[in-house]
Amino acid sequence: MTAIIIDTDPGQDDAVAILLALAERERLDLRMIGAVAGNVPVRQAALNVLRVCDLAGRPDVPVHAGAASPLLFELETAEFVCGPDGLAGADLPETDRAPTRGHAVEAMVSVLRAAAPASVTLCALGPLTNLALAFRLAPDAMAAVERIVLMGGALGLGNMTPAAEFNAYVDPHAAAVVFGAGLPIVMFNLHTTHQAVPDAADLEAIRAVGNAASRAVLGMMTRPRAGGLGTAGHPMHDPLVIAWLLWPELFQGRDCSVEVETSAGPLRGRTTIDWNNRLKRPPNAFVADRVDARGFFAQLAGSLAKLR
Repeated sequence: MTAIIIDTDPGQDDAVAILLALAERERLDLRMIGAVAGNVPVRQAALNVLRVCDLAGRPDVPVHAGAASPLLFELETAEFVCGPDGLAGADLPETDRAPTRGHAVEAMVSVLRAAAPASVTLCALGPLTNLALAFRLAPDAMAAVERIVLMGGALGLGNMTPAAEFNAYVDPHAAAVVFGAGLPIVMFNLHTTHQAVPDAADLEAIRAVGNAASRAVLGMMTRPRAGGLGTAGHPMHDPLVIAWLLWPELFQGRDCSVEVETSAGPLRGRTTIDWNNRLKRPPNAFVADRVDARGFFAQLAGSLAKLR
């Protein structure tokens, strides 16, 4: 059983990642979910987490709202991709629940302080603001972190700017804190996640599951997609974070040095991934660059079938 904390900004692919974690409750011990401003403002992000937990029949999971803005920059959101509420296509009802009391950063620190050393995996699906704040406010709690598995950055072109992927762009200072924290990191960047686009057979397998969760996922995967985002279909960026914990054999990659550009210029949020070790610096992340997409979607369909 792997103990995890999810930090997220739903976002359709975030929602699929959460559903995957909730479906695999026999293998993943989900201690809490933190919401962070990113795809949508933090209040909407927290409500979206609650809506997804409601869909999965899991009101027991603590959901805390966290940082409402990046560390230094003004927040830029992504409703132009995700829709006004962040979950276009899911057709989920509003929730009558409120987030659990307490800031997500405080809750994360509390969970970590109560855990054994190197026993909790942080699954970061959005901008890294909450993680960076926790690291700075309570460095002692980081002894409980076994590793960080995150979606962010780009080995090549970005999707927010030519240089930067969205999560790294929104809060590059937080990303720099996390990559400089000296903790084990597994990084899923756009080069990998753009491989995880469902084809017709994948969609049919999800349709065949036939429960409420699979219908919501199918709706999110088949909604109209804005142009100029790098793929014709909807990449499942964030679910790969959870999939790596469950099925690591689906992935390939290598240890690399990763640096984050924090300036306000055109390179803001760029992740310089030293793939060929040209700089001869110690690696600070395992960078995934290949995924067996068909294998991933087959496993996803099987997991969704475990939900009501």
